[in-house]
Amino acid sequence: MTESTQARRRIGLVAHDNKKDDLVEWAVFNRHELVQHDLFATGTTGTLLEEHLGVGIVKLQSGPLGGDLQIGGLIADGAIDMLVFFWDPLESQPHDPDVKALLRVAVVWNVPVACNRATADFLVSSPLMTSDYARAVPDYQAHIARLAAG
Repeated sequence: MTESTQARRRIGLVAHDNKKDDLVEWAVFNRHELVQHDLFATGTTGTLLEEHLGVGIVKLQSGPLGGDLQIGGLIADGAIDMLVFFWDPLESQPHDPDVKALLRVAVVWNVPVACNRATADFLVSSPLMTSDYARAVPDYQAHIARLAAG
């Protein structure tokens, strides 16, 4: 199954505390591209991005208060087309299970994920960002049926 997305993407933006400045810097550098899309972010990250980009951002809860899970839910519902998540691999996170769940759900639903600036640069500069794209959406019906039968 495929899900066609139009040239206007719905982008999830998340950053751990030690990576917020990096994400803001990246977003400001790529402002021209980002403002053409619908932006969703967790709490403080969304507020910072809104201030620096000068555009409205759909702000969810702070990550530790459920924002990571909210972004994951939007991905599972097909409401996020791409995730930029600057996570901090050197700092232990009290909500680490939520972080892993967010990354997992993005992979489960075949949503492009950038976890660092280099990958985010590649994604945002891709010609697929501004053209129609039919993302392959996995069909989990057999898996669901197997669980229901067991």
